[in-house]
Amino acid sequence: ERIGSAASLSSAVINNRLQELVKLFKERTEKVKEKLTDPDVTSDDESPAASPAKPAPAAAPVPPPGGEPEGDKLTGDEHYCEMLCCAFKYRPWLDRLKNYQFPSSIDPLTNLMYVLWLFFVVTAWNWNCWLIPVRWAFPYQTPANIHCWLLMDYLCDLIYLLDILIFQTRLQFVRGGDIITDKKAMKENYLRSQRFKMDVVCLLPLDFFYFKVGVNPLLRFPRCLKYMAFFEFNNRLEAILSKAYIYRVIRTTAYLLYSLHVNSCLYYWASAYEGLGSTTWVYDGEGNSYIRCYYWAVKTLITIGGLPDPKTLFEIIFQLLNYFTGVFAFSVMIGQMRDVVGAATAGQTYYRSCMDSTIKYMNFYKIPKTVQNRVKTWYEYTWHSQGMLDESELLVQLPDKMRLDIAIDVNYNIVSKVALFQGCDRQMIFDMLKRLRSVVYLPNDYVCKKGEIGREMYIIQAGQVQVLGGPDGKTVLVTLKPGSVFGEISLLAAGGGNRRTANVIAHGFANLFILDKKDLNEILVHYPESQKLLRKKAKKMLKNNNKPKGEKGAPGDPLIIPPKADTPKLFQAALAATGRMGGKGPLAQLRWRLKELKAMQATQVSAGRMAISQTPCLAVVCEGLLRLVLPFDFVSQGSDFSPIPPKSPVHRRSPVTSHKACTHLGEEIFSKSSDSLVTIRVISTAQEDEEILAAEISEKEEEEKE
Repeated sequence: ERIGSAASLSSAVINNRLQELVKLFKERTEKVKEKLTDPDVTSDDESPAASPAKPAPAAAPVPPPGGEPEGDKLTGDEHYCEMLCCAFKYRPWLDRLKNYQFPSSIDPLTNLMYVLWLFFVVTAWNWNCWLIPVRWAFPYQTPANIHCWLLMDYLCDLIYLLDILIFQTRLQFVRGGDIITDKKAMKENYLRSQRFKMDVVCLLPLDFFYFKVGVNPLLRFPRCLKYMAFFEFNNRLEAILSKAYIYRVIRTTAYLLYSLHVNSCLYYWASAYEGLGSTTWVYDGEGNSYIRCYYWAVKTLITIGGLPDPKTLFEIIFQLLNYFTGVFAFSVMIGQMRDVVGAATAGQTYYRSCMDSTIKYMNFYKIPKTVQNRVKTWYEYTWHSQGMLDESELLVQLPDKMRLDIAIDVNYNIVSKVALFQGCDRQMIFDMLKRLRSVVYLPNDYVCKKGEIGREMYIIQAGQVQVLGGPDGKTVLVTLKPGSVFGEISLLAAGGGNRRTANVIAHGFANLFILDKKDLNEILVHYPESQKLLRKKAKKMLKNNNKPKGEKGAPGDPLIIPPKADTPKLFQAALAATGRMGGKGPLAQLRWRLKELKAMQATQVSAGRMAISQTPCLAVVCEGLLRLVLPFDFVSQGSDFSPIPPKSPVHRRSPVTSHKACTHLGEEIFSKSSDSLVTIRVISTAQEDEEILAAEISEKEEEEKE
């Protein structure tokens, strides 16, 4: 009893622990599922309609709607997966196989499943083509192994039958420009085709004659008529291979081997007909019969010579037919092999032809060797990096829509990152992608030079470029990497603002995309809104580039009058000591006046500008005059101290001691130049915190100027 109670207690603890683990895994799975199905993670470009979230590889199956517990509707397999504390994205393969639905229509051009099925059909066809002659001529089919041969034969027949009933009746076809996917129409189209007739002939039930003449492999010869599937498989396979010429070479070699295979079978049959070893010409029956006969067939078809002379009339006729067939077949194979190799190396041949013509041209005009070497290097790198000399030649024959699709896949990710084009019409960017052209630059080649007119924008596809500057023009300011863009402002700059401001050279081999200004202008004619946006962005970018760093005012504002020098430190100390002692005298009066003038400077500039337009004799107003004159030449009543200011670096006249005039609204402070032709006044107004600054030029000076 104690042992039983202990065992039950331990089992209960284990069950509780397992339940806790399952609960923890469920909670973690729910958290991961919520993160993966969060609607905030969707793309910003488009907002698709709400649809059931698809489970991710690490997420548990989505719980059923209505808030019902998962355990109420779990199947046995799902419950088993749950107890393993894991979750599967896909159901078990057996369940998927049971629920698999065969497609109602098949696209023969793009469906890879159909290409795979054609591979099995062609394998069955090759079995019949290669082994039917061997079983007929050589004594390899015996009563002991006849069941193995028949099993493979009927397996191939089953593949033929499935191809007719399931696949060929579901192939889509084009009628009147429309792709037909209707089941009845597809079936009728196949039944009316020439291929259906050949498929029916292939499956003629000649095997029933086995009961009368025995198992004769020649009765299966119609199975070799399914050659249409073989050629269709070749076309589909070449369309999906990146290097199709390799398969073409293998296929042409297989043609040659098959012709030798058939000839060896015919030679063994002729030897058996004449009698093995009866003459020196026939096969003597020693060694491996197939290898010996194949060797004889190779020497005959290639006409190497050294064969024994035929003795009988049958042998002579057979040998003549072999020679004629061998010469014809071998010449055809050699010609086809030449075409295959020529097509595979057509690009290389074109490259060599262009390079040879260019070298001949440079030698004729005695181009320097350094330039010739750079041209040769360009040819070599361009060919090995791109596989062609001009990418545009490859896309000329394609429709405009297909060229756009290719351009989007190749260039859109780079162009969309250009700040100048962000926010523009999407279709305008698509049109611009088709105008981009690829150019390769050699190491230390100048992409653009300082001062030249900019007519292109550059996008770095591969490699790096360096921007040079400094006093000597050789200092590397920045290195631009793939994906960077430069020269975009030159596309929209006008009025002389499209000159290059720095030298840009290629650092190593660089592949750049170039957009011409002419092409962009032709595109913008159809997109006026994008044109306005681009011009606005270009002006803003140009303004930011020209503004000096750390300058707070407007960019490029010249200093008409330089700022006045600071008050000497010794003089400041004397004024401060006078203020602390509270004494009276010239320094105290001057200290009081300077304080008053500093407060006036903040308001007199704006007030003076407003008063200038209302003053009759006013001709010149300048804030620089205020800064030069105010601290030194304004004198109040009772003041016996008037410092003499330094000479202005701009004006030829120096202010002198001013005169004063009292008014009922306040006081008027004025100053005249040494020749009394320029007078500067500060006039009090009704408001206490407002004064007027005026500058007057006498009529005498105006006459002198005229």
